[in-house]
Amino acid sequence: MDPLKAQPPQETKLHFLDYWRIIRIRKTVILAVFLLVVITATLVTFVLPEAFASTAKIKVERDQSDIQGMTGQPTMMGVYDPYFIQTEFEVINSEIILSNVVSGLDLNHAWGKKYSGGEVMKSTDAMRMLKGMMGLRPVRNTSIIEITVQSDNADEAAKIANKVADVYQKYRIDERMRLTQGGIKALDDYQNQQDDRIGQARKKVDDLRTELRISDSAIVGENPTMLLSTETLHRFESLRIESQAELVRQSKMLEKLTNLSPEELAQAIPSTGAADSLLQSLLEQKTMAEQNLVAKRKVYGPEHTEVTALSSQVEDLNNKIRDRVKGFIQGLQTRVDSLQASLVSLSNSVNEAMETDLDKATKSRPYWEAKRNLEELVRFRQMLDVKILSEKIETQLPKTAMVELIESAKPVLKPVRPNKPLNIALGIIIGLVVGVGLAFFIEYLDTSVKTIDDVERSLGSPVLGVIPQNVGIILDEGAESPHAEAYRVLRTNLLFSRKDDKLNTVAVVSAGAGEGKSTTVFNLAAVFAQSGQRVLMVDSDLRRPTLHKMLRVTNNIGLTNYLLKQNSLEEVIQTSSLPTLDFMASGKLPSSSLGILSSSQMRDLITELKQHYDFVFFDSPPVMGVSDASILASEVDMTLQVIQYRRYPQPMNIRAKQLIEKVGGNLVGIVLNNINMSQDESYYYYSGYYHDYYSRNEDQEPAAPRDGGAGDKDKTDIKPKY
Repeated sequence: MDPLKAQPPQETKLHFLDYWRIIRIRKTVILAVFLLVVITATLVTFVLPEAFASTAKIKVERDQSDIQGMTGQPTMMGVYDPYFIQTEFEVINSEIILSNVVSGLDLNHAWGKKYSGGEVMKSTDAMRMLKGMMGLRPVRNTSIIEITVQSDNADEAAKIANKVADVYQKYRIDERMRLTQGGIKALDDYQNQQDDRIGQARKKVDDLRTELRISDSAIVGENPTMLLSTETLHRFESLRIESQAELVRQSKMLEKLTNLSPEELAQAIPSTGAADSLLQSLLEQKTMAEQNLVAKRKVYGPEHTEVTALSSQVEDLNNKIRDRVKGFIQGLQTRVDSLQASLVSLSNSVNEAMETDLDKATKSRPYWEAKRNLEELVRFRQMLDVKILSEKIETQLPKTAMVELIESAKPVLKPVRPNKPLNIALGIIIGLVVGVGLAFFIEYLDTSVKTIDDVERSLGSPVLGVIPQNVGIILDEGAESPHAEAYRVLRTNLLFSRKDDKLNTVAVVSAGAGEGKSTTVFNLAAVFAQSGQRVLMVDSDLRRPTLHKMLRVTNNIGLTNYLLKQNSLEEVIQTSSLPTLDFMASGKLPSSSLGILSSSQMRDLITELKQHYDFVFFDSPPVMGVSDASILASEVDMTLQVIQYRRYPQPMNIRAKQLIEKVGGNLVGIVLNNINMSQDESYYYYSGYYHDYYSRNEDQEPAAPRDGGAGDKDKTDIKPKY
C-alpha cells in the first residue's frame, strides 16, 4: 500500500484553532477596522454637543366627580381602556398642546436667536423641533406618564417639561368644562322643547274632559268612574259566586235527604249541620219515652195502663218528629228556590255592570290616554330638571385629579448625551465584531489554498512537501539550514512516491506565475545532489528562464541550442559549485521554435539524460499560461505541482491538475509553498522540528569533486564527456 496515497475527501469541520488561525492571519484587517471604529466613535463622542434631560411625572385619570351623583349612586369610572395612555401620548404630541407650549415660553424668538441666526422661527418648525426634543414613557403598571425633554441647556429642558405638563393639565380641564357646558346647553334646549309638548298635551286633556263631561276629582292619574264600576263589578261577582256555592250545597243536601224515610231523616238532619233545637228536643223525648216503655213493659206487661200511656206518648212524639222533618224539608226546598232566584238576579247585575263599565271605558279612553301622556311628559320634565341641576352643580365641584403633577422637572448637572464611556465601549465592541466579521468574510471569499486539507480535498493528490516562507537558495544558506530540511522531507516523500526506481525525470509545474516552482526545482535538485546523487537541472521555461540567475551563469547557450542542433550535449551542460549538480540553461528562444519542447529531439534528450543522471529536474512555465508545461509533463516520468499558499483560487489549481492528467502526465504529488509558519500554527511544527532536530543532527557528507571541478560561476563551464 502506498503510504503517501491521498486519503478520500472528508467533511470540512472548523475547529477552534481554525478560527484562531484566521484571526492571526487577518489580524491586520481586524486591527485596522477596530482602530478605525474606535477612533471614529471616540471623535464623534467628543464632537457631539452635550444634551441635558429633565423629566416631569404626571398622573392621568379619566374624568369623574369627587362626590356621588344626584341619584345617590357612586359615579362609575368606566371600563378599562388599554389604549387610554397611548391616546394621551398622541394628545400631548398634538399641535393643540405643542403650540401652546411654544407660545407660552416664546420659543419662536428664543430658538430663532439660537438656531436661525436671529430670525423668528416659524411655529411649525418650533413645534417639530419641540416634538423631537420631547419623549413620553409610561411607568409600568401605573397611570403615570413621564415627560422627558432633552436640550443643550439644563434649565431650558426643565422649563419645557414643566410647561408641557401644565399645558396638558389645563387642556384637560378646559376640555372637560367645554363638554359639560355644551351638554348643559343641549339639555336646556331640550327642556324648552319639552315645555312646549307639555303645554300642548295639557290643552288636549282639558278639551277632552270638557267634551266628554268627565269628572276628574279623584287622585291624579286615576279614573274614578272606572274605579267605581270596577268595584261594583267585583262585589256583584263575589256575591254571585257565594250564592252559587250555597245553592250547590243546599241542592246536594236536599237531594240527599229527599230519598230517606222519615225515621232516617230524623236521624240524618242533625248530621247535616242544620241547627233545629225543637227537632233535637223531640228526638231526645222520644228516646227517653222508648226507654221507659221498654222498662215498664218488662215490669207490668203490655196491657198495663202505664205501658199503654207510654206507648201513646211515643206515637205522639213520632208524629211530631215527622211533621218537623217534613217542615225542614219544605224549608230547605224554599231556600234552594230562593238561592236560584238570587243567583239569576246577581248574574244580571254583573252583566249590567260589565256593560256599563265597557261603555264608560270606551267613551273616556281618549281622555285617560291623553292624561297619561301628559303625566309621562311631566315626569320626564322633572327628570330633565334634576339632570340639568346635577350637571350645573358638578361643573362647580372640584374634579378628581384628571391630570396631577406628581414630580416637577428639575435642572440636572450631568448631561445624558453623549454617554462617553458607553459610546467608547460600544465602539470597542462594534470594532471587534466588525473587524472579526470582516476577517471571516474575507476568509470566506478567499478560495485560495490555505491548508494541506484544502489541497488533498480539492485536488485529490497528496502533499509531498511544505515549504516555509522566505526560502533562499540552499547552496547559499548551507546544508544545515532549517529550510534545507523542508526540501529533504520533500525528497524523501518523492522517492517513496515512485512506483519504479527507473522513474527519474521530474517536471515541476504550477498553475500560475510566481508560485516558486523555479526555487523548488533548484533547491530540490541541490538536496538530491547533496545526498551524493548525480542531478541535472534543465531550465525548460523558455520564455522566462530563471535558474541561470540563481547559479549566476550565462544563458547564451542551453536547451534550445541543443534541440536546434547548434551545440552538442557536452557544450550545453554547465557545472555548479556542487560537484554532483549540473545545469542546462534554457538558451535563446528563436521565434521559429515555439513548439520545440514537443519535438522528437526533446524526447530523445530526455531518454539520453535518464541514462547518465540519477535524477533530472525540469523547470517549466505556468500550466495555465502556455502549453509547454503540459507537453513537458507528458514526456517526463513524474510531475510535481507547486501551489503557493494563499495566492491563486482553488479552481485554478484544480484546472492545472486536470490539464496535466489530460495529457497523460504522472502527477505524483503537491508541493505547498511559501507557508507563513509564524502565523499559521498548523504548519509550525515543520519549521520548529526541522530547526531543532534534523538540522542539528543530520550529518551530510560532502560529495567529492569530479574531474574538471567546479567551474567559475561567472562563465560557462563545459562538462567533459561521460
